[in-house]
Amino acid sequence: MQISGLSLWLFCLILGQSRTLGGKVNKHKPWIETSYHGVITENMDTVLLDPPLVALDKDAPVPYAGEICAFKIHGQDAPFEAVVLNSTSGEGVLRASSPVDCESQKEYTFIIQAYDCGAGPSGADWKKSHKAVVHIQIDDVNEFSPVFRESLYKASVTEGKIYDSIMQVEAWDQDCSPQYSQICNYEIVTAGTPFAIDRNGNIRNTERLSYDKQQSYKIMVTAFDCGQKRAKEDVAVHIDVKPVCKPGWQGWSKRVDYEPGTGSKQLFPKMHLETCGGPLSGMRAMVELQTNHIGKGCDRETYSEKSLQKLCGAASGSTDLLPAPSLSTNWTVTLLTDSGRDSDLIYRFDGRQAANVPDHVVPQNLTDQFTIATWMKHGPSPGLRAEKETLLCNSDKTEMNRHHYSLYVHNCRLVFLLRRDFTLVDTFRPAEFHWKLEQICDKEWHYYVINVEFPAVTLFVDGVTYEPYLVTDDWPIHAAKIDTQLTVGACWQGSEVATPRFTQYFHGSLSGLTIRPGRIETQKVISCLQACKEGLDINSLESLAKDIKFHFNPAQSVLVVEGEDVDSINTAMTKVSYINSRQFPTPGLRRLHITTTVQCFGEDTCLSIPDVKAVVMVLPPSEPRITITGSNRLVRPAADLQGPLGVAPFKELHITSTVMKGDGFGGVRRQGVMEVMHNLDYCDILVIGEELSPERESLEIHHSVLLGKHLDATNSTSGISIYGVDSMAHYEQALRQVRYRNWRPATLSERRFRLTCSELNGRYTSNEFNLEVNVLHHSAPVEHVNHMAAQPQYMRPVHHPLMIHTLNSHMSGSAPPAATVVIVVCIAALVVIVVIGVYRIHATHQEGSREDEDEVREPEVEWDNSALTITINPMENIKDPQALDQPVKEENHEEEEQGMTSAESDNSDEEEEERKVVKMRKQKGKLEWDSSSTTY
Repeated sequence: MQISGLSLWLFCLILGQSRTLGGKVNKHKPWIETSYHGVITENMDTVLLDPPLVALDKDAPVPYAGEICAFKIHGQDAPFEAVVLNSTSGEGVLRASSPVDCESQKEYTFIIQAYDCGAGPSGADWKKSHKAVVHIQIDDVNEFSPVFRESLYKASVTEGKIYDSIMQVEAWDQDCSPQYSQICNYEIVTAGTPFAIDRNGNIRNTERLSYDKQQSYKIMVTAFDCGQKRAKEDVAVHIDVKPVCKPGWQGWSKRVDYEPGTGSKQLFPKMHLETCGGPLSGMRAMVELQTNHIGKGCDRETYSEKSLQKLCGAASGSTDLLPAPSLSTNWTVTLLTDSGRDSDLIYRFDGRQAANVPDHVVPQNLTDQFTIATWMKHGPSPGLRAEKETLLCNSDKTEMNRHHYSLYVHNCRLVFLLRRDFTLVDTFRPAEFHWKLEQICDKEWHYYVINVEFPAVTLFVDGVTYEPYLVTDDWPIHAAKIDTQLTVGACWQGSEVATPRFTQYFHGSLSGLTIRPGRIETQKVISCLQACKEGLDINSLESLAKDIKFHFNPAQSVLVVEGEDVDSINTAMTKVSYINSRQFPTPGLRRLHITTTVQCFGEDTCLSIPDVKAVVMVLPPSEPRITITGSNRLVRPAADLQGPLGVAPFKELHITSTVMKGDGFGGVRRQGVMEVMHNLDYCDILVIGEELSPERESLEIHHSVLLGKHLDATNSTSGISIYGVDSMAHYEQALRQVRYRNWRPATLSERRFRLTCSELNGRYTSNEFNLEVNVLHHSAPVEHVNHMAAQPQYMRPVHHPLMIHTLNSHMSGSAPPAATVVIVVCIAALVVIVVIGVYRIHATHQEGSREDEDEVREPEVEWDNSALTITINPMENIKDPQALDQPVKEENHEEEEQGMTSAESDNSDEEEEERKVVKMRKQKGKLEWDSSSTTY
């Protein structure tokens, strides 16, 4: 009936317009509904549409023009096709071009259009309807059976106990609809067993089991989905019966996965201690997190040593004696590095490597106050009489073999030697300071800091203070004109041997060896520099019982929990958590070890509780993608480069960082991109091609730009390095203030730079952003027009003060005394006009200067405004205004954008014309013409 009504409407419309059919053929576009909804059952081909697919054309009953020839579908990978059933009535049908599968995709959305048959048999001048949205839903068929997630389930029970749940089996269904994909029931197939199963798959025993009667049971379990389809294969469940109760921790997992950025995560949420009913008077549990294999002993920040010191508020002026190898720090190139430590720069010494520190790097002003700091991992030395192993040594380069100061290990003792220069007081003074500590030879990473406040010397190991157990005195060193050599990993022997060589080699690993002259380090900074970013934690302290006592070690890697009540201890253990505060932690395993001691009334120990060994698996973090964007080409007049500030090449720079994030929903893992904020630790601007010539050009950043930020900068003829742990926004601000200046740009045509940024000491790096600076030596020729013939629509009236000066000098030299008053009045009037003109030119110049400071001016409008006489071609780079009056030619094919309706299509020409007018006005705004005198 609906189609008949449409046909009647079409017939009446034809009669009403029959007198106009003698005009243009195929005047109208076909018409269809704006949206359709359809349903199709998977593996079927017919789509039920609401409303039906019908196209109407006002040109009917004219042949071809009033007929419908095709329906076309626009959409990516839409497995459907539209077929015309009757070209006269416009009826069509939607079919599946290939089998549709609900499990692959539950619904489709695409665009459909109707096309008439054109103006004649050739099909020319066809027209298409507006675009309609089609949304199709796929109905599911119960074609899949439930499948168990495991091929075999195992559990064990203790005899004589009734369990609410021994274990849980789980099945899943591949169908896409909730009706057919959910599991509604489980059933035990094996008859005569003392077990039952609920609809959630939890198996329990219905009677007390006896180890003597039966030691194990094997039962078969099946599952049904909500469409009552049974699993094709049943699953076997093995249940072992244990003879007696065994004390120990139960309900814990051997592996706990930790997702970076999730804060604190409980390690044993269901853990409890099985004591087999014995009365206890108290217990003690120690949880140890073993992270010795991660980095320098645990997950610490892996920024460079200088960046970490600035981040922790350390005093400036430290010298890094083991920096990363580079062109300027090449003395560490030959040393062995351990590259598998998450960007930690670790040097491994095997008794054959050492390095001479260049003289220009060595601090020359060691006073009575200075600090030496380093990370060290060292084990026992082989042999009964071990030799000295030198970490740091300052000795005579030639002639003699005097050690001015050194730090070495000898027989698991740390010794610091300091021989002061000879002074007026020729007396014994403290020279050697000895410490004997277990940490020196335990093959673990420790952070050593030696604070020298002569004659007192203090050692910090992992933030804990140690005084020397032995201090020996010696004579000061007599002054001699002999150069010294500072070495790392051994000591330089310049005399007493035929050939100068290294001696007393170090065996172990070092990282971050620094010297800071003139100041000592505070304990707060030392604690910050060696602090772990991961450790144990306790959630909800207020929920713990009052009788529970707990304490952590300084690194929070060991937690001891004590109490008298088992239930209180169980509650406390469920609150034990792991936390890693790094934004991008080191992935991998962390071992957990729990040792437990139980006391009974009147006895020292009554139960032996087995140790618990588990692991925390820190999952790999989502790696950030650091992207630098901006204008890759900068064109500036030579005068701008010669100015006192030069130009800012990176004025339009932007730094962003994104990560790929996946969220699991409905069993499907979908990826998405999310922008994240994090710190950077350095950005390098490298000069591409020839290095900068200091005689004629410079690339620099003013120190005031870095104030208030955790940033420093160094520059050379090869570029600028900005470093320090700080936000991307602060790095953006600093980079935008970098200035390039060339006071002899006559021979320069271009200068190229490359910018890269880093996070976590090079663990994540940005793209290489290349920028080219071009010099505009000559302005483009200007075509002068006759302003008397052309109306000055875009011209600003400009007064010429130079003409005033000429006029004044002429009049003052030839005017008779009787006309002096008149001349004075005229001069006053002219001065007023000059002031007004100069003010307007000054205002225009100020606006132009503001644009120049923002570095966003168009190259075409950068003229030299040093002269007061300005000649401008207002028509340059501006299209003929008559073009605005010309109608925009309508394109006949694909005139609408995706999803545009026919009404929007009709207005597209007017919108395009408005956009061109707006663009012309923007151009006029950039040139800052005075339109106050415009004549239309």
